[in-house]
Amino acid sequence: MNRVTINEQVAITSMGFKKNLSAYPRTMEFRGIAYNFIDAGLSCLVRSGEHIAHIVTLSDGKSIFRLRSDNHGGNWTLLSIG
Repeated sequence: MNRVTINEQVAITSMGFKKNLSAYPRTMEFRGIAYNFIDAGLSCLVRSGEHIAHIVTLSDGKSIFRLRSDNHGGNWTLLSIG
């Protein structure tokens, strides 16, 4: 599978909640197209000094999307599509 690096800010238009009440993106808009994710995906927290980022890997059933949140104001960056 080819992975394309994007590294652009995207709009998360709806959020879902896991059983432990942690939030994850359900719908994303990127370049005028809405993507609906089919599950909560895999996630991890990455710390670099005082900066913490939340990395999430999600699928729409066709492609795999890797997103990063800054954990401050709901800013999400699409890192890659594979």
